[in-house]
Amino acid sequence: MTNQSHLPRTLLRARRDLLWLLVWIGGLIIVGAWDFAFLNQPALARLSRAVLNTLFVGTFVVCVSCLMGWLSGITLHALSEARNTFLYYVLTFLFNLIRSIPQIVGVLIGYVVLTLLIRADVLRSELSQLIWMGSVISVFVFLEISDLVRERIQHFKNLDFVDAMLCCGIKESRIVNVDILFKNSRAHLLHKMISVFGITIFLLCSIDFIVSVGLSTDVSLSNFPMTLGGLLAKLDSKQDILAISSAFTDFGSIGALFFEHLQGVSTAFIIVFTLICIYNISNAFVKRHRL
Repeated sequence: MTNQSHLPRTLLRARRDLLWLLVWIGGLIIVGAWDFAFLNQPALARLSRAVLNTLFVGTFVVCVSCLMGWLSGITLHALSEARNTFLYYVLTFLFNLIRSIPQIVGVLIGYVVLTLLIRADVLRSELSQLIWMGSVISVFVFLEISDLVRERIQHFKNLDFVDAMLCCGIKESRIVNVDILFKNSRAHLLHKMISVFGITIFLLCSIDFIVSVGLSTDVSLSNFPMTLGGLLAKLDSKQDILAISSAFTDFGSIGALFFEHLQGVSTAFIIVFTLICIYNISNAFVKRHRL
């Protein structure tokens, strides 16, 4: 009985990445339940919409960047193996050009284009605007997955793994896509996808906050889809955040933070809590799989 009772605890210790995932989900559920009970309906609707939009963009970027990284990685590998130096150097130049632009600057440029598209009434729906945001972020993060794909292929090419399978009559495309990447690199790819999700949340919230507080003078805040960064920049949320500083001098106002200033406090907490959890999930995943 004693061994059985300690089994779940032992599993959680061995899989601390899953433990942090449960902590993140549980924390979001607790915050959501508290907001549902004490936050007014308009603010609750804005917060729920911001969370869903942010998670949608994060998931979209992970999927798109994984696809782009996989395809670009194997394309560069195929071109290098085929000795097609012209196309190889052209693609390498383009990728290095993207790599030379700081991610936050590149995403900010994408938001400038988004502003122009909204003004021209090209992107009308919120979904199309969110997809544009996700696509722009994907362009500036997919190279991390592309580099990983090439590293994994090169690692196995340095071994007898690839040559032995080629001697068995197996096509190189199957060796690369199935045996190397899918069967023997899933943990590496999943870890990189977790990191990309965290980077996306950070970039999205940072840029939305920067744009919302005044860099965009031609398009008002209401024109952009609601995200956690945009919600944090709203006047109500900023007043709620300022109330936190007053709590350090007036301890009696601490209790009011969780009832009267719930929108800003909840938004800031969700952003910070999510980034901390993703960081710990990523680190624990590396330790568990010994990457």
